[in-house]
Amino acid sequence: MQAYASEIECHMQNFYRSLSEKDRRRYAALEAEKLGHGGISYIAKLFQCKPDTIAVGWSDIERLPDDQAAGRIREKGRPKES
Repeated sequence: MQAYASEIECHMQNFYRSLSEKDRRRYAALEAEKLGHGGISYIAKLFQCKPDTIAVGWSDIERLPDDQAAGRIREKGRPKES
């Protein structure tokens, strides 16, 4: 399934990488839903994430606007020291 042009896929991937972990799940879930049948597989491959991640994102979306994790973003780990 090639749902989007290569240039759009590149923009989507760059945007995805700029998001927090929680927002990545949610964005992936929305994109998969827009595509319908085969969307989860396509988006999981495009974003190199697991289909389960997309399912968790969908669960997150279904709970909106009541988000118990609102405002909580896990900090990125410290870079490895040489």
